[in-house]
Amino acid sequence: MTDSGNDTKAMLPALARQVSELVLAGSLQHAEQAFSDAVETHGDLAVVDLLAGLAPQVTALHLSGFDGGKTSLATLLVPPKAWADSLAFFAATWSDDHIEDDPERVAETLFAHVHGIVFSADDQERRAELLAEASATDHGATVFAILFSMAPKEILEVAAEIIAKGPYITGQTSSDSDLVPLAIELAKASEDGWDRALFELFPDFRHSGDLADAEFSDDPDEEPKFLQRSTKELLYRLRKQVPSTRSSVPKRGSRKSIGTDIFS
Repeated sequence: MTDSGNDTKAMLPALARQVSELVLAGSLQHAEQAFSDAVETHGDLAVVDLLAGLAPQVTALHLSGFDGGKTSLATLLVPPKAWADSLAFFAATWSDDHIEDDPERVAETLFAHVHGIVFSADDQERRAELLAEASATDHGATVFAILFSMAPKEILEVAAEIIAKGPYITGQTSSDSDLVPLAIELAKASEDGWDRALFELFPDFRHSGDLADAEFSDDPDEEPKFLQRSTKELLYRLRKQVPSTRSSVPKRGSRKSIGTDIFS
């Protein structure tokens, strides 16, 4: 390793402490400036290594202050695994009042974050890695189920088209929901992750092929013909999955894959 490389490695612990203290103090812009200074001095890879080493709850707290409408180096450079781990802590700040009074707004805030990270750059490989890592965790499957719960009819239509057309899916649904492109990208990135998110939202189903035959009524007052978890219920489920400060981030892949090679 070069002297420059050794210098960069040596400064990471101190910079990690500095950024963590700034984030925990609520000084997100100062933390972003620290990232910017590190990029100028040591390059992008130093910030990638820094973000990879931050505690996931610190990463979550920092990234929660940014969405698709705000520029953030952390958004552009956070490693997929670090982002996936940080998602476990996003529900830590949600109160019962927030979830009870306006669960859709909470879900929309979560969507703004996920969409902002996934589509932050026009890099298909990074996008696939982000989605695959996030959906490989139990809390990640719940996150995507929360988002999909805001447009269940459209998600069923996407599932049906995936079964029928595989890689030739067009993504045409009965609405222009912003969730549809995200759902398609998830299905392309990870068959298992797509299935896990579907089964969090529709726990009665045990195979994505079953969803192709499902129907979703346009009448909001009509009782659904199958079990679907509500946005509120899923928000509570995610909050229960927030790790304690004494525990590690939940292990990846604890659920079995039940996919069927949907894009073969």
